[in-house]
Amino acid sequence: MAGKGNKRGRRANPASANRTARVGELIKRILAEELEGFDDDRLTLVSLTTVDVDRELHRAVCWFTTLDGEDDDAVAEALHEYRGRLRKAVGSQARLRKTPELEFRADATLRAAERIETLLRSDDRPPVPDLDDD
Repeated sequence: MAGKGNKRGRRANPASANRTARVGELIKRILAEELEGFDDDRLTLVSLTTVDVDRELHRAVCWFTTLDGEDDDAVAEALHEYRGRLRKAVGSQARLRKTPELEFRADATLRAAERIETLLRSDDRPPVPDLDDD
């Protein structure tokens, strides 16, 4: 067997991972600029958190968050409606051989972290004594 890393027996290429990260950041910047120009109330408080691009540049998963966190479905619907226009902008500005299909998903990471912080702050139990301090 040639090595570990993927199904085809090839080793993972760090340069390829770096390239997809750079392409993801480029797509994120282009999409953010495009979204600023949209006159759609559903997209006023939307922020792109990250864009994950697969190695072959076939698909880019664009993670978004909203300020209030309650309109994720409406935002996802709006982004889906504008997907063709956004992909066209990426294709013309990124100068890639292939323009990836864009997929939009709500990023619940920030809200989950905030919820954990709130739970930790509201914990009324006394602190656990440090047994190392004698």
